[in-house]
Amino acid sequence: MSINDLNWKKREIVNSHVKNAEFRKRWIRKNHYYYKQINKILKSIVEPNKRVLLLKSDVGEFLDNVHPSYGLGLEYGEELVSTAKQRYPNLHFEQSDFENFKNVKGKWDYILVVSLLDDTFDVLNLFKEINKIAEDRTRVVIINHNSTWYPIVRFAEKLRLKMKQPTLNWLSLQDICNVLYLADIEVIKKDQAVLFPKYIPLISYLLNKYIARFPGIRRLDYLQVITARRVPEKRNPKDFTCSVVIPCRNEKGNIENAVKRVPKLGKGTEIIFGDDKSTDGTKEEVLRCIKAYPDKNIKLVDSPGICKAKNVWECFKHASGDVLMILDADLTVVPEELHYFFNALIENKGEFINGSRMVYPMEDQAMRGLNMVGNKMFSMIFSHLLGNPIKDTLCGTKVFFKKDFERMQKVFFTWGVEDRWGDYEMLFSASKVNLKIIDLPVHYVERTYGETKMNKRIKNGWIMLKMCWAASKKLKYV
Repeated sequence: MSINDLNWKKREIVNSHVKNAEFRKRWIRKNHYYYKQINKILKSIVEPNKRVLLLKSDVGEFLDNVHPSYGLGLEYGEELVSTAKQRYPNLHFEQSDFENFKNVKGKWDYILVVSLLDDTFDVLNLFKEINKIAEDRTRVVIINHNSTWYPIVRFAEKLRLKMKQPTLNWLSLQDICNVLYLADIEVIKKDQAVLFPKYIPLISYLLNKYIARFPGIRRLDYLQVITARRVPEKRNPKDFTCSVVIPCRNEKGNIENAVKRVPKLGKGTEIIFGDDKSTDGTKEEVLRCIKAYPDKNIKLVDSPGICKAKNVWECFKHASGDVLMILDADLTVVPEELHYFFNALIENKGEFINGSRMVYPMEDQAMRGLNMVGNKMFSMIFSHLLGNPIKDTLCGTKVFFKKDFERMQKVFFTWGVEDRWGDYEMLFSASKVNLKIIDLPVHYVERTYGETKMNKRIKNGWIMLKMCWAASKKLKYV
């Protein structure tokens, strides 16, 4: 049988949607609870005031819910398009069969694919078409049904608890990831949500708000959620400048060593020392190095002396580089390895490069035993919350573009607990704005001067746990 012999299948899908348009509107009203859950997921993922393209727009509610600066929704039939236009005259809706998007013009921050894969004739072709209209910074958000639910859905259709549709594609998360890969689209994070799609007072709330989040139970959730981006092209490192921020407090003995060891990166590298009210002469040592190394672009920033996070934020205000790097002044992360971070970012391996000290062997006193245990525990929590494996949450070395940090800043301090170190603030915020986070292994050595600032480990651990709990409410959708 040739591909042309299967055209009847495509016609069946389109005709079914056109025929069921009126019933579709009633079905959405009848199952408002379920669609409300999808709205919550979309609102959690999509940043407001962005250009959004919605594939399979239904009556337009999903598009309106994410508050786009410009929104375009595509739908199979003219009747649903007309309904959406009447409901949301500030948005745009057009008819489409999803075979190609050659008439879709403009740049898109988000492309939303909501409940479309189930009845798409050629899923690979759909993703290839999406790739053509996406840019490197476009985020593709896919919400689809869990294939585990196939027999339950079929039974529900027989009982008329669910609208009957043409034969569906029941794609697992792995199926979708594989097809995305074939279309040169890579997954940023994946998750599942909504354990019980029908509304029963209290029961639905408990199941979907709490039980659905458990790692083992999550595989049974009705909805699969994937955030992805097209595989971007490599960039020229000579097109980008870099700012290496070194927050320091009483680190006089490490200053000159840092100046000597920070490598030259890209088109130009500036080194910014943020002095956090040091009492050992750190500030004076930085000023001496500025004079002693005129060939180095060194800056001194007087930080507020409150905590490391505020020290780093203050330094970022004075940074002129396209790329922002953080290097702890204790130099326990080897400065010579910063070029790995820069290259990973420029080559588009990731958009938030997170140092991981938990890969290579450490020197005996590089990390205390309790810190090691805590770090491994929090790495498991983070991997669950972010939908992406994170092995080291507290490594001070993190690298990203300045323009992405400006996006991250918009959701800073929304987690309910203040992060005095800044690591959790940055990781949670990077995930919230859908940056691709990757771990990069680093060699971790003992400090040669000064004392660790990571004291009161039990107290700090408790603060971090509270922040994880607060973040779970914002990162786990419903």
